[in-house]
Amino acid sequence: MMLINCPHCGPRAQSEFVYERTVDSVAPAGASNDEAMQILFTRSNPRGVDDEIWRHTFGCRAWMVVTRHRVTNEISQVRAVGPEALP
Repeated sequence: MMLINCPHCGPRAQSEFVYERTVDSVAPAGASNDEAMQILFTRSNPRGVDDEIWRHTFGCRAWMVVTRHRVTNEISQVRAVGPEALP
């Protein structure tokens, strides 16, 4: 079982969270259709460390960026994003 350290709730089971996508697969608002398709569907899927967007859906419902190794599932950083991240 993978534990994710929610910035608001502390360590919780992965089953409380929903994975959305990697940070580099988010298309900017002004991207053309072709640019958005390239970013969303034709990117590489490398092994190693990646920044991923997760949501604590069955907890505080906050969004966060989880830095995780894709092979070992080791999490090196979790940071809150969105309105919940404001001091």
